[in-house]
Amino acid sequence: MRFIQLSKLWKKYRYVVLIIVAGVVLMLIPTGKKKATVQRDPVPAVEETFSLEETEQKMENILGQIEGVGKIHVMLTLSSGSQLQLASDLDLTKDGAADQRRRQETVTLNRGSGYQEVIVTRQFYPVYRGAVVVCQGADKSSVRLAVIEAVSALTGLSADKISVVKWKQS
Repeated sequence: MRFIQLSKLWKKYRYVVLIIVAGVVLMLIPTGKKKATVQRDPVPAVEETFSLEETEQKMENILGQIEGVGKIHVMLTLSSGSQLQLASDLDLTKDGAADQRRRQETVTLNRGSGYQEVIVTRQFYPVYRGAVVVCQGADKSSVRLAVIEAVSALTGLSADKISVVKWKQS
């Protein structure tokens, strides 16, 4: 009688038992991959800072390579600078019907020896408002067009936001 009950249970739950046994076996099989230890520098991973002056200097160097440009100076204006969005822990508590408290903390990783690192979830790049380029070759339309196209490609500005003017004769 007991054997008949076990037989009925086995027929009813045999697939569940087989799946559980297969899962346990798969978890016990070694993958063959060894974990590589990664040495991290004590400097945070996101140390990239935006410098408007450095960007203008790089653009001057690049635009100065265009044929016919001559001496050049670039000025960029920003709508917003670069920003980092950090991971945060938000805690909302409700006290009664109308009272609500909000507490937000920045999430940090403890790297040992008193070193903590913030977690960056998003990085927003600067948004340019406009550009003025002063160069010697601005009187030629082909040079002006090449400069406008290059500045547009580098900044994402439309052509109406870029002004190319001639360098003053000394």
